[in-house]
Amino acid sequence: MPTFRTCRVTEILVARRGLQRVRLDDGSRAYVLTQLVGDVAVDDEVVVNTTAVDLGLGTGGWHVVHWNLARRELAEPGAGHIMKLRYTSLQCDTGAAEESLSVPTATAALPDLHGVPVLVGSLHSQLGVAAAVLKSLRPDLRISYVMTDGGALPIALSDLVAALEERSLIAGSVTAGHAFGGDLEAVSVPAGLQLAVEAQRADVIVCVMGPGVVGTNSSLGTTAVEVSAVLTWAAQLGARPVPIVRASSGDARDRHRDLSHHTRTALALTPGALDVPVPRGSVLAALVEHPHRAVEVETGDVAAMLDAASVTVTTMGRGSIQDRLFFDATCAAATHAVNLLGADGTVASS
Repeated sequence: MPTFRTCRVTEILVARRGLQRVRLDDGSRAYVLTQLVGDVAVDDEVVVNTTAVDLGLGTGGWHVVHWNLARRELAEPGAGHIMKLRYTSLQCDTGAAEESLSVPTATAALPDLHGVPVLVGSLHSQLGVAAAVLKSLRPDLRISYVMTDGGALPIALSDLVAALEERSLIAGSVTAGHAFGGDLEAVSVPAGLQLAVEAQRADVIVCVMGPGVVGTNSSLGTTAVEVSAVLTWAAQLGARPVPIVRASSGDARDRHRDLSHHTRTALALTPGALDVPVPRGSVLAALVEHPHRAVEVETGDVAAMLDAASVTVTTMGRGSIQDRLFFDATCAAATHAVNLLGADGTVASS
């Protein structure tokens, strides 16, 4: 059950589109999803959800502002009639791009995404590495980020996305399912992939959840299993699915060392055979199981690419020195995606 308490705002720490970060009078910190509850000001009394911090979960020590007691009502009409966070007290009429954009009307035939590479990962941090590598190798690429609802739901919560947008490393974002706040809203992930190609003119798509993958010590008890579905949808829509394997040389947990059980499970759930990019000479090639095929890829200096892009990325608090395999594995996937493209950005023949 959730836990709430009332505090007073003493300082606005950060403010950007969709988000405020604030300090409270008990010394704790909280963030405000302004798209849902409006903004707050210093001295406002606010009700905060403290559940995740009380449980010691990986929220970075931030409470969530549930309501501003200085406000008796809030009316922010949305863009359409599609609701996200449906049937909760914070349901909002975000609308969906499918309602208004010029995408094909409903037919039995699936749209064709014309071989656009779709990089599919299970950790939000993979987005930053993939975008930096893609732009380093091909600065002309238009990269769209499709955010699933397997982790955090508000895209505004991601400092990484804000940094990528500021540095023009991604050309647009689509929030799919119950994720919300992207440049476009999509009802489903397949629709999000279609919108990235047809509305945002993406040359490459990176599809990963928002911050905070949910996991247990069981094979299927993780939101990372969504990778299987996204890879399958991308293939069925005529795109080129490219798995970003989760790998680690620095994780203390055996289940995530080398090739993570998250990736093993997702690939085991994925029908058909996929090319699975891995860094050349790494232990990962021997760990990719039939029917999938390991494709060894020469990787560049990921740390230098991130520095050149002015992007800082960590995974579970570890940087590229502490967990080189994680960064190299993501680099291998991004490099493979570039290799699928011709010099003019079109998909090269296989």
